[in-house]
Amino acid sequence: MTVIIENIIKEHLLPAENFIFGFADLTGLLQKKFTGFNFGISIGLRLDSIILDKIINGPTPEYYLHYKKANEDLALLTEKICGELNANEIETFNVSPTVSTSDLDTIYFNSLRTDLSHKMVATRAGLGWIGKTDLFISREFGPRLRLVSILLKSPVKSKSSPINISRCGKCNICVEICPTKASNGKLWDITVEREEFFDPFKCREQCAEFGRTRLGIDARICGICVAACPIGQKKRIV
Repeated sequence: MTVIIENIIKEHLLPAENFIFGFADLTGLLQKKFTGFNFGISIGLRLDSIILDKIINGPTPEYYLHYKKANEDLALLTEKICGELNANEIETFNVSPTVSTSDLDTIYFNSLRTDLSHKMVATRAGLGWIGKTDLFISREFGPRLRLVSILLKSPVKSKSSPINISRCGKCNICVEICPTKASNGKLWDITVEREEFFDPFKCREQCAEFGRTRLGIDARICGICVAACPIGQKKRIV
C-alpha cells in the first residue's frame, strides 16, 4: 500500500526538486473529528529564495502574493492527489494548507491553534523540527516552504524517524531579528508547549500591523524570521 501511495504522490510533485514529502504515524495525536485517520502525508513546497531574500524589515507585496499562491497551489495539489488515492480505494481526509484571516479572528482567536498542525505532521514524518520562532525548519529548505497534510486510514510506513528535538542549537538569529520579540530563545522539543518558547499573539499582532502598514490590506504576514534563518539559504546552509 505504501508503494502505491508513494507513486501517486510522486506523479504530482513536479518538479520534484521543489517538494519534500513523508509519511507519519499520528496514532493518538489527533482530534476526535479525525477518528480513524491515524496516518498522514506531509508535503512541503519550496518558496522562491529570490523573493525571500528581499525581505529585510517586513513583508513585501511580492512575498504576500507568492505566499498566497503557494497555499492555493498546495490546495489544488492535494485535491488532485486525494482524488487519485480515493479512486484507488484509499480513503483520505484533505486538510487545507491554511485558514482564513476571518477564521483566525473568530474560531481560533483564543488559542491560535487550528484543528490540525501541519508542522506536527511534518515532524512526525521526520522532515524537520520546530525553530525558536515556531517555524517549521526542514532539512532541505529550512523554513522557506509551505506545508500541507493529507490524512489516511490506510497504514503507511515512514522512511524517516520522527524528529523530537530541535536542531537549532545556539543559533538565535530569528530570536534577535523578530521585531516584536515573540520568542525567548528556548529550544523546542515534543515535551515543550508552544507558549513556553514563543508568544503567537505578539507575532500575530505584528503581522497584522505589517498587513496594514506595508501592504494596505487586512492580512497577517511577516516573513522576517523566515528570510533570516541560515538553514535553507543558498550561501549559508548549516
